[in-house]
Amino acid sequence: MNIYDRLLDRMESIAVVGLGYVGLPLALAFAKKVNVVGFDLNKKKIEGYRNGLDATDDVGDEAVRNSTASFTSDVSRLEDVHFYIVAVPTPIGSGNVPDLTYIENASRLVGSKLSKGAIVVFESTVYPGVTEEICVPILEAESGLRCGEDFKVGYSPERINPGDKVHRLENIIKIVSGMDTETLETIAKVYELIIEAGVYRAESIKVAEAAKVIENAQRDVNIAFMNELAMLFKQMNIPTRAVLEAAKTKWNFLPFEPGLVGGHCIGIDPYYLTYKAEDTGYRSRIILAGRHINDGMGSFVAQSIVKMLVKLKVDISSARIGFLGLTYKENCSDIRNTKVIDVIHELNEYGITPLVTDPMVDPEQAFEEYGIELMNMEHLQQLDAVVVAVPHSSFASMTARDFEAMFAKNKTKVLVDVKGVFNKSDFEKNGFHYWSL
Repeated sequence: MNIYDRLLDRMESIAVVGLGYVGLPLALAFAKKVNVVGFDLNKKKIEGYRNGLDATDDVGDEAVRNSTASFTSDVSRLEDVHFYIVAVPTPIGSGNVPDLTYIENASRLVGSKLSKGAIVVFESTVYPGVTEEICVPILEAESGLRCGEDFKVGYSPERINPGDKVHRLENIIKIVSGMDTETLETIAKVYELIIEAGVYRAESIKVAEAAKVIENAQRDVNIAFMNELAMLFKQMNIPTRAVLEAAKTKWNFLPFEPGLVGGHCIGIDPYYLTYKAEDTGYRSRIILAGRHINDGMGSFVAQSIVKMLVKLKVDISSARIGFLGLTYKENCSDIRNTKVIDVIHELNEYGITPLVTDPMVDPEQAFEEYGIELMNMEHLQQLDAVVVAVPHSSFASMTARDFEAMFAKNKTKVLVDVKGVFNKSDFEKNGFHYWSL
């Protein structure tokens, strides 16, 4: 009996290693079909899952509470498993160099428990070659087994979009790949158990790895173009939003918009691709240019705020600026690589310490990660400016009157709507000085 059949008969378990924004949804989805061991080294996180608490704030407490997945931080639970899925973070380090520490450690951990006949599938975003050139040697060294003879590997890039209630794990086509035809078919059949949209069989592991990084690199470059337009049109005193609305009337215009580009994917994946490109002797032009523009948008937004306040004769040394939102994008609790912090740090250089609120973020995490002390919305008063940095639904539904309560009476009112979600004329009619990308 093969691995697939043994999984269906619940004679085997799938082990999901890494239970964050990618691993947790996978564990919960597979647990509806087969036995699942959900493993993470973070004991606090595991304890939360066992108590039915969703640490990612994405799938919901009820889904965690009702799951049959077995959550553990006990490494011994990974023994006698023959299908592993590794879903750990792959951030960037100093100098925008890929940091493979997590995936290397996960490979060591899995390798120490690996047995003959097992399949290891990696989901972490990597540059082409990592699975076979870095992870496989670690698996072999730790297990004493030979890849291709004693165990097999595959790669299936994650396409999770935290906070997105429409594009979910089950309705996004899943790319799968394997080191040979037999492995590919087994991996494809296993993922087909949970992916309603179906799977796409990539011709090789490197093709699948490359497909993942170019998806986000493409978005990054397109957003960079919009950000460059925003800076250009500011110089020309032309409202960017109005230009884009006019351009969108053509059927083949791509409706990207300017904004702060952070998070664990778009702000990081392009560097994995350019790192590998340089390793092969090719110097990226377009991709790195896009990254340069997007990495500088926090500074541009902050400087635009300062210039606006100076023009309005607001004393910068005592300016009170309230920030709505700290996450890397709206309607999610993820603050990893958020570019809002770039705006805040740039304002700090001018002696301004913004007041920040975000109901979706854990205050302890915000302080631990960035040294930011979050406050409740009602404490944002007597402000000189309000910056809607992340338009969560709760913020986007606010009216000009709601914002007025944050300012002193007869005081200059400045609204910085970074992503342009509000109607400019509505605020200007109510006496606001309005600016957006």
